[in-house]
Amino acid sequence: MPAARIDPAPLKAVLDQAVAKKADDQAQLVSAQKDFARFTTLATKNFETQQNVDLQQAKVDHFKTSIDADQGAIEAAQTQLAYATITAPIDGVVGFRQVDVGNIIHTTDPNPLTVLTQIKPCTVIFTLPQSDLGPVRDAMLRGNVSVLAFDQNGKEQLAEGHLLLIDNQIDQATSTIRLKAEFPNENERLWPGEFVRIRVLITTYKDAVTVPPIAVQRGPDGFYVWVVKPGNTVEQRPIGAQIVNDDIAIATKGLAAGERVVTNGQSRLDVGSHVAIKTPPPSEQPNAQQQADKN
Repeated sequence: MPAARIDPAPLKAVLDQAVAKKADDQAQLVSAQKDFARFTTLATKNFETQQNVDLQQAKVDHFKTSIDADQGAIEAAQTQLAYATITAPIDGVVGFRQVDVGNIIHTTDPNPLTVLTQIKPCTVIFTLPQSDLGPVRDAMLRGNVSVLAFDQNGKEQLAEGHLLLIDNQIDQATSTIRLKAEFPNENERLWPGEFVRIRVLITTYKDAVTVPPIAVQRGPDGFYVWVVKPGNTVEQRPIGAQIVNDDIAIATKGLAAGERVVTNGQSRLDVGSHVAIKTPPPSEQPNAQQQADKN
């Protein structure tokens, strides 16, 4: 765990003085207690006055009080000495050192010794449109909500975590809601200040029919696709669709598994038009996921 050390010599000297003062008062207390015992014995035999006995009792009480004060001074000095070693309260990554060995520092200095940032676990704050608030809240009511963090291009997954909380207010200016997700980040793929793309898993569809989003067109009556029929002719078919991300859309109705759809040149098509079937390389074929996530 990171730590910094301030010159402890002056603080150690104060502690040593407090310890020595307590030892001196303890020695004087022992002497005063012996005198008090002798004066008490003599007073019982009428060889000493009660006034002198009371004075000896006062000395004993005085040294006892002094010892209590000495103990307080020792604890205060020990506390100050402990401050000479500055230990990080959490595990994290230390930034650039902002002071050098030998520099004089003060509690009022504007610059810290360094900046410590916790990265395991790591939290990410992101925003979603206000329209997504209802589905996300419903997902949280059902249980743990999985969150995926991707790089800025949205291609490589960096980490998987869970949704921590939803902010209690909607931003009126942007009509968005802020959310916070937590990631274990054991492999340290997420870094403080990094910009990432977040996907929140709110629903899992079993045996869903998926199509590339580019195939889904929007008309006056809603979504539709151009379906390739036997003989490589096409027909326009209305469907129910939910856009998942840039790679996947789910056809909730109107399309069966295995049917082919047109993904290019839809603007030039008419009912009964012939199309040419081109199979893209395997590396370019969309990944048929069965999970719906929000970007």
